[in-house]
Amino acid sequence: MGTKSALNRITLWASFLFVVILGFSRLSYGMFLPGIQRVIGGSYGQLGILGTVNFIGYLAGTLCLPPLISRFPDRKHVMNRITCLLLGLTLIGSAFSDHFTGLGLWRFAIGLLSAFATVLVLSIAMDAVRPAERGAASGLIWLGGSAGILVTGLFAPFTIDPSHLQGWRYAWVIMGVFGVIAAFGFEFVTRKREAQKMPSQTESKSRDKENENVYRLLFYPKKLLFLIASYFFFGWGYIIYFTYLIPYLVSQGIPSLYAGLIWSGIGLSGLFNGWIGGKAIDRWPSGYTLALGLTLGTIGVCGVITHNMLFTVLGAATIGLVSFITPPLMTTALLRRHVPHHAYAACLSIATAFFAAGQIIGPIIGGVAVERYGLQFGVASSAIFMAIAAVFAGLYGQQQRKLEILDLPDRG
Repeated sequence: MGTKSALNRITLWASFLFVVILGFSRLSYGMFLPGIQRVIGGSYGQLGILGTVNFIGYLAGTLCLPPLISRFPDRKHVMNRITCLLLGLTLIGSAFSDHFTGLGLWRFAIGLLSAFATVLVLSIAMDAVRPAERGAASGLIWLGGSAGILVTGLFAPFTIDPSHLQGWRYAWVIMGVFGVIAAFGFEFVTRKREAQKMPSQTESKSRDKENENVYRLLFYPKKLLFLIASYFFFGWGYIIYFTYLIPYLVSQGIPSLYAGLIWSGIGLSGLFNGWIGGKAIDRWPSGYTLALGLTLGTIGVCGVITHNMLFTVLGAATIGLVSFITPPLMTTALLRRHVPHHAYAACLSIATAFFAAGQIIGPIIGGVAVERYGLQFGVASSAIFMAIAAVFAGLYGQQQRKLEILDLPDRG
């Protein structure tokens, strides 16, 4: 049982790692697309496929991790330290890509490793936190992804501007070096706790029994099915927006500095999102809370439809504030509340697999929309899937409410 407050050295270093796991390794790709296209070539549809390749790796990682955890339940820390170190090194390696195929292989490896790191870092960090503060802790960790977006946007003049053809390479090298440093920092603050925690044989048997119920928990309509469906469609919708937003802004003649500032604005507002969203899910641990953020995010995406850059910018800020970090952190916190302790890592990994599956489909569908109807329509199409995610989150909240009403007579 965790004993630490939400704000502690472990969650801080976990947040630094999420700068790399989410902001640098996955979402920086959309920011660097214009620069990559100038050097490597290809259409936005083709380069969008590399985004899909990244999330295929992410899906593969989430599917491989549960059996690994089941087979080596006491080796989470070992797997995590290897994974996080390799993630930083692969980011550095991807900066030296000269061909479409080579970059695709690096993107696949980065997706695979970031999937492992997402689940392992969250699982290790959340185990150390008191149950009542795990929503806030989740928010603190996930806001590292927002910080990564913010920093990536500041690289814009050196990664988008045609006068800096190799800027995206230097940016990825710097990001990779930061990832290696963060991996060592997280290892240092968790090593002492790892030595103190030695599971007994009784705990191991209990873990095996809980793992048998993982799929029943996740896919039973009266349990977590609607929450998982919401996570799937959110992954589908948000990745379209983040993959094609910067190319859309560039196509509208927005200077690279301003495009980068818009991207950074999403990250900056997401910093508040992480903390506020974590506090909100601790106070109101409901699917309705999640649905509200997704609904406001859907409205934010629709700013692109107006042909007005002010509304597009305000929409981007809204997405950063209420629906970029909110769905992952709230899903993480809700799972932690309703899933048995020993099954949490496996459940989170499977839920993340559905999130990854949505992210695989998103760039493909978005790429088709971009090729046929243009970048504006492609970006705006993400609102459809965000809205579906909001509906499923609302259904999950309704299901929670019904169960609470049924429990009232028993409590009385």
